[in-house]
Amino acid sequence: MVQTLDQSKNIELTEDDLDTDSKGQLIKLAGQLRDRRNELNQMASERAGKRDELNAQTREAVDKAQEHREQRDSLNEQVQEHKKLRNDLNAQANELFEKVESMKSDLELDQGKGLEELKKEIEQLEFKQQTEVLSTEDERELIEKIEGKREEYLSRKEKLDDNDNLEELVAEAEEVRAEASQHHQEVTELADKAQQHHNEMIEAYREADDIRDKADDMHEKFVEAQEAADQHHNDFVRVQKRLREMDKAEEKERRSAREEKREEAKAEAEEIYQRFKDGETLDTEDLMKLQKTGML
Repeated sequence: MVQTLDQSKNIELTEDDLDTDSKGQLIKLAGQLRDRRNELNQMASERAGKRDELNAQTREAVDKAQEHREQRDSLNEQVQEHKKLRNDLNAQANELFEKVESMKSDLELDQGKGLEELKKEIEQLEFKQQTEVLSTEDERELIEKIEGKREEYLSRKEKLDDNDNLEELVAEAEEVRAEASQHHQEVTELADKAQQHHNEMIEAYREADDIRDKADDMHEKFVEAQEAADQHHNDFVRVQKRLREMDKAEEKERRSAREEKREEAKAEAEEIYQRFKDGETLDTEDLMKLQKTGML
């Protein structure tokens, strides 16, 4: 908690104070100004320290945000790399599957039902033949239907068996598609991580802004205390200057008084000396006055 600057404790100095206050009053005022200046300088120093601490925290938050930014950008670069690989592989897989469909069309494998479906239909018809009581005509029709399905199944299977290239092409296309899916998974995972670092970067910048606001406020408080301290220092210097002027004036008065005394003593000594020259007898005090002025 930063101590609030109590303006009521500040010491005011006016020109009238300098012009009319006695030396004793000014000495007391100088002491008050000095003490308040030192107190304000201490306050300014504490506020500067707190400001510097907050600025350091701001830099730490900015550095942390920058680290998240760099990690985010690095991950986004990887996302783009995997996207390109995924898209290239998907395009390659699409070409391969188009070739598969083209080969099936050439072999007429894209017409009619698939082998598994035909096999299942045959098994169902055979089960019906074995379990149901049918008329001779119905059973004959059923047997013909089963035979027809078998012929279709064998024909289609023979075409597939005779074309190994189709199976290899299908396997290659599926392998390429699977590899593209792996890259898509990488894209998803890396994008999630990049978004996480982006969110943490935003949070760190927000934290830095909040701390910077506190640092700016603390700097204003530092300036407030420092300016008040400087004002008290300047006023202290003004009082000290006035005291020196008063000391010089007093010294000048003392010198003037001493000079005046010397002149008076000299004049008196000259008068005594003249009396001595005139033959008057001098007493001890008169002789001491002459010795004091160097006239004896």
